[in-house]
Amino acid sequence: MSDFLDSSEETRPASAEDGSPRHHRAKGEPRFPDGPQADPAGSHFERRIRSFQPRRSRVTTGQGEALQRLWPKWGLDIDGQRTLDLAELFGADLPVVLEIGFGMGEATAQMAAEDQETGILAVDVHTPGQGNLLGLAERSGLTNIRVANGDAIILLREMLAPASLEGLRVYFPDPWPKKRHHKRRLIQPEFLDLAATRLKPGALVHCATDWEPYAEQMLEVLSAHPDFENTRPDGGFAPRPEFRPLTRFEGQGLDKGHVVNDLLFRRVQHRDQHAPDA
Repeated sequence: MSDFLDSSEETRPASAEDGSPRHHRAKGEPRFPDGPQADPAGSHFERRIRSFQPRRSRVTTGQGEALQRLWPKWGLDIDGQRTLDLAELFGADLPVVLEIGFGMGEATAQMAAEDQETGILAVDVHTPGQGNLLGLAERSGLTNIRVANGDAIILLREMLAPASLEGLRVYFPDPWPKKRHHKRRLIQPEFLDLAATRLKPGALVHCATDWEPYAEQMLEVLSAHPDFENTRPDGGFAPRPEFRPLTRFEGQGLDKGHVVNDLLFRRVQHRDQHAPDA
C-alpha cells in the first residue's frame, strides 16, 4: 500500500498535535525533505502493472518526526540506480531477509527484536508505516532493520546482487479479489523467476494471507516453480511458525472468521548450480 500524495493535497489545520504551528508546504515542495521520496525511481524504468495501490493516509507528528530524523540513517529510496552492499547497509555482515509490505511495522519490529542476528530489509510505500517502523526500531534499540521506499520489483531486479538474500517474507499482500485484477497479484511465476535469482540456495520463502482463493493460487504457483520446494511433506499449507507474530490485521481477520494460511517454501539448489566435488 502507498501513501504517495500529489501536490494538490489539502492543507491541514495550522497547528500540529503538540500545539506548535504546522508548516504549510508550497506546491511541489517535498513532504519530508530529508525523508522518503514520492517516486524514487521516477521514469527511469518501464511502467508496468503494479501489485500495490497508491492511497492517501495521514502521517502523525511522531511518524513524521521519525521520518525526518531517522530516514537518513536507516532508510533508502528504491531508485534503481545502484547495487546495494548489504553488509555496508546494515553495518555488519548479517544474513538478510527481504520483507515486502510491512503495514505499520509492529510484526517486523517484533521479529527483528527476537532475531537480532538477522537483518530485515523491509520495503513498503506506505509513509505512515515507514515512520512508525523507524520509531519502533529506535525505541526498541534495534539496529537490524532497514526501511526501503518504493517498488520491490525494482529493488530485486536492479539493486540486489544475485544470491544475496537469506529469505523472503510476503505477509498479507493485497489479494486483488476481482478476477480482472488477478494479474496485479504479487505472487506470480514471473515474480518467482526474479526472486529465485536473488535468494541463496536453501533460503526460506514465507507467505501468509487470509484470502483463501489467493492462498490457493500462491500454493499452486509456488508448487509448480522448479526453483522452490514446499517444506511441508504433504505439499500443503503450513501452520503459522512461531517466528511470525500474530499481527493486528490478522487478528481482525480472524475475528471476522477469516482463515489464515501460511506457505513455507525453500529455494532449491539444483545439481547444475555448483561444480561437482573433486
